[in-house]
Amino acid sequence: MTFSSELLSDVRSKFAHVAECPFGGPRVFFENAGGALTLNSVVETSGRMAAIPDNQGRDNPASHALVAIIDKAKADMRVLFNAPDGQFFVGESGTELLFRLIRVACLGTPDGTVLSSTVEHPATRSAASKWAETARKTHVLIPHDDAVGAVDAAAYSTMVRPETRVATILHTSPVTGMSMDVAAISRAIRVVSPECFIIVDGIQHAAHGQLDIESYGIDGYVVSPYKVFSRHGYGVAWMSDRLAALPHDHLLGAPGEPWELGTRDTGAYATFSDVVDYFEWLGSKVSHETDRRARIVAAGHAIHAHEKALTDAMIFGTGNLKGLADLASVSIIGGVENPRREGLVSIAVQGQAARDVVTKLQMRGIRTHTRKADHYSGNILDPLGMPSAIRVSMCHYNSTGEVAQFLQAMREIVEEGA
Repeated sequence: MTFSSELLSDVRSKFAHVAECPFGGPRVFFENAGGALTLNSVVETSGRMAAIPDNQGRDNPASHALVAIIDKAKADMRVLFNAPDGQFFVGESGTELLFRLIRVACLGTPDGTVLSSTVEHPATRSAASKWAETARKTHVLIPHDDAVGAVDAAAYSTMVRPETRVATILHTSPVTGMSMDVAAISRAIRVVSPECFIIVDGIQHAAHGQLDIESYGIDGYVVSPYKVFSRHGYGVAWMSDRLAALPHDHLLGAPGEPWELGTRDTGAYATFSDVVDYFEWLGSKVSHETDRRARIVAAGHAIHAHEKALTDAMIFGTGNLKGLADLASVSIIGGVENPRREGLVSIAVQGQAARDVVTKLQMRGIRTHTRKADHYSGNILDPLGMPSAIRVSMCHYNSTGEVAQFLQAMREIVEEGA
């Protein structure tokens, strides 16, 4: 079920450059997997915070205020992620944080194996491969289901061993758009290896809501804020207390053996509070909840329902427009009926290179992206025999009207290539 027109208008008013590129003019933004739209509040907060000359840890009013902003942001993160325990910290990027968590887990555990899957983004696969080798552990890759574009708990169960020390999980694929059942996979791992350190790449999933770390039974979860309505320049990581206690880089003598290296940008923390405030606001519009966490949960459910309606319209059609499933020359990665899908449809058009289709869509005012069988997406595309694909990624501020515009454009493009 999509948002009402009134709510969708309110939602879109919260974001910068919803309908127009500052460089290219009017466009439909279907490149959300590459980086979501930015909240206007984040833009305003970034400018305000950038002007403050003071740093944390001083005895003056500005410094005290900055520390309070950071403390508030960490409390906000606990609510959004539903993480009553463990700790949060920020770093250079989501990829950098995944490398750090995986490195610490690999180097801080006894001999054994490191378990990943072939569906994963190279952020976790690369880190697991590198640090498993350095730690003289065996890196085991679980094959994902090419037809579904995902991996499940049963596949992990066949490969996990008592000596599995570290495992990585991708929450949602930025290529197939399919989500993994993190809680089920985690349970399957812990049945065999209870002390395994489990680290999750949540970068693609976070914008779609429904984060619930307490239910996952994991040790690390990382997001990239620019993919969840904030900005570039930082990543956010949560880690369990036992992962935080492993030997890691920090300044000698620093109290509490902190994970953050150097003075982090207070503005990064402040803008993440803006993101949490937005989820709460949306929850207040789609429910009668008064509790903050309950509102955020309601927002996640509403986002999922709206985005499912958009992907269904794209695949099966809307109004008198045929969907992608009815265009004979179009193939859909992950299949037509796939309940794992989160706001993303990757396709190929027979007889037309993906980059050419993306260019033709761009000429019609629709922003999409080419995924090539390279170090980012080859793990998904190579087994399918696809040199490239067109990624069409939506978010909850997109509309059925924009989907209709896309479908009309695709009909024209397919007919041109016939």
